[in-house]
Amino acid sequence: MKDVLEQVAEWRVEGRGVALATVIETWGSSPRPAGSHLAVNEQGNFVGSVSGGCVEGAVVETALRVMAEGAPELIEFGVTTERAWEVGLACGGRVRIYVERVD
Repeated sequence: MKDVLEQVAEWRVEGRGVALATVIETWGSSPRPAGSHLAVNEQGNFVGSVSGGCVEGAVVETALRVMAEGAPELIEFGVTTERAWEVGLACGGRVRIYVERVD
């Protein structure tokens, strides 16, 4: 599997819009450690992983919005948030993910 940041660089050279999601904090049970990345291009293609399952679908949606609007977003999933159950993070942990456009 290609390194996430290498893929980001390739997409940028091709002129594609790109957003990068980075796990900045975890607590308790979390599928991926802090520092994990997921990159998304303007077509919705992605590489890497920040959690798995439905959480990544929500992160891809956020990344597409961040590319379109330009403003970074900090999103959080955990068992105490209603959205966590909606996207399937019922593992007992929490994850905070920073999503930014790559220019």
